[in-house]
Amino acid sequence: MSTLEIDTAGIGDEPGAPLPVVSAVAGPHRPGIVAVETEQAPVLASLVAGGRMKPDRGRVLLDGHDDPAALRRAFALVDTPGVAEPFPVMTLRRIVREELAFAGQRPSREHVDTVLDELGVSAYADTAVQRVPTDVRVRLLVELALLRDGVTGLVITSPERHGGSVASWFAVVRDVAQRGITVLLVTSKAAAETAERLLATIPVPNDDLPDEGASATEGPDDATSPTGGEQRLPSDTLETRS
Repeated sequence: MSTLEIDTAGIGDEPGAPLPVVSAVAGPHRPGIVAVETEQAPVLASLVAGGRMKPDRGRVLLDGHDDPAALRRAFALVDTPGVAEPFPVMTLRRIVREELAFAGQRPSREHVDTVLDELGVSAYADTAVQRVPTDVRVRLLVELALLRDGVTGLVITSPERHGGSVASWFAVVRDVAQRGITVLLVTSKAAAETAERLLATIPVPNDDLPDEGASATEGPDDATSPTGGEQRLPSDTLETRS
């Protein structure tokens, strides 16, 4: 588990900066939200948050440390346009097969079918990803990203662009966060307003609450926790990575 902090990071100069200055904190059990507009800003925000691009100002910290290489290893970009999104006509079956191979797992038909069944999306196995509900798309891409070695956090980019209600796809974000995975959501300002309200519905485990008499506000160093083991799908029944 890890804590990701974006501290007044931006690209370009105002007005009309490609990425206006943004700040957010994402930690285990508590997703972070970055609200940006325009076509380009969500991609830039995701690249900065995931350690793939250096901001012109501000910084991005992983567990209190400025370490882009560690950030790249720990955080996967999910559905980032032009960077980490599947081709619209790809079927879910093909996406799973390719992601299993990328994660170093055996992409046999049986294994692919097991993954689809584990995620409850078998009915969409041969459907193009552009035609599945947004929550199904997000769940599939999130869980596949978590199969990659060393990935403990996610940067999910603009799920609202695929339609559907914010509540439906944010439920996926909530479920993943409740498993202790660090999630940063990059979304539009309108969707962020709804997502912020839904954040209040995520219970905070007792282990994450401050000790009696301690400050309720923690810095990144306070929230640091060592990572442990590989991520698995929810029922933890998939075969071990090769």
